[in-house]
Amino acid sequence: MKRLFVVCIAIIISACGATKLKQTDSTTIQSSSDALELSVTENDAKKLIDKSAQSQNTLITNLSTFSNPENVEKIISFLASDDLKGREAGTEGIAKAANLIEYTFKENGIAPYFDSYRDTISNFVGTAYNVVGYLEGNDAKLKKEFVVIGAHYDHIGTATLVGTDSIANGANDNASGTATVLELARYFGANKQNKRSIIFALFTAEEKGLLGSKHLAEKLKAENIDLYTMLNFEMVGVPLQNKDYFMFLTGFHESNMAEIANTYAKEKLVGYLPSAAQMNLFKRSDNYPFHLAFNVPSHTFCTFDFTNFEHYHKVGDETEIINFIHMAEVVNRSITAVAGIVNAPIKEINYN
Repeated sequence: MKRLFVVCIAIIISACGATKLKQTDSTTIQSSSDALELSVTENDAKKLIDKSAQSQNTLITNLSTFSNPENVEKIISFLASDDLKGREAGTEGIAKAANLIEYTFKENGIAPYFDSYRDTISNFVGTAYNVVGYLEGNDAKLKKEFVVIGAHYDHIGTATLVGTDSIANGANDNASGTATVLELARYFGANKQNKRSIIFALFTAEEKGLLGSKHLAEKLKAENIDLYTMLNFEMVGVPLQNKDYFMFLTGFHESNMAEIANTYAKEKLVGYLPSAAQMNLFKRSDNYPFHLAFNVPSHTFCTFDFTNFEHYHKVGDETEIINFIHMAEVVNRSITAVAGIVNAPIKEINYN
């Protein structure tokens, strides 16, 4: 989530993404991607991936228990650890997160979309990269269409000192969204029942002004891919309170996404949050560059509304405040909706 002009207007102009003002400090940026290949060993990564889960050759049918709190906690605990120093784009800490993402893709049958998983962004001073995976569709016709499932994996690095702590760990913002995408990749990689092709994209430099998603959206547009829709997950680590829906959808009235998602989920999975419209959150997260580049339904799913979480861009955004039972539900309750969208025989989601 992007840093705001003035703290006192935070609630007015920001939430699941707002204009980032924090400037890149050139002294913290590595000069080459080689310098960012830091140690997350294979053994380290294996400890974070539940190898007792279904194998890649086993059809997963029990969606209610596919993801579990323990799995999600392992991922978020690593991404939000002090060792990663707040995952600021272009730093050594975020490189360790990228290593884990890449390893997770490899282990779950998700191929690199480009020549490698790492797509160095062109609009950033220094070296920073999106991590982009690809799962080809299994339908001869529909596989030519794409669904992007994404989240940003960077955070702001440091924040106002509290005691001796200055690391803004970014557990909710946005290790939670990153873990959701990785779990969805694990599900689709295991089942391989997707008719459309899926791009799993973990974006860097969202906190610098949506730079990672802007770069990738423009790059994919230049390739002229047939993008059906973009589904973005942002700050889903704590549950909404006193709502009759599970998540809210930014740009709710822009398309029929909510209606379609809820139909496949067979529940009110997503709903309308009036303050999200008032704060124009549709334009403030990584869905928006895909909307601009492709003009296809591109939305963010979120459970953070400023009333249920007090640690936005603060050092208190730690693993301990994440609700891991809720997080597993985010994954499990999203699978049916996402699978329905990916496998629909026609493009059902349209802008209004």
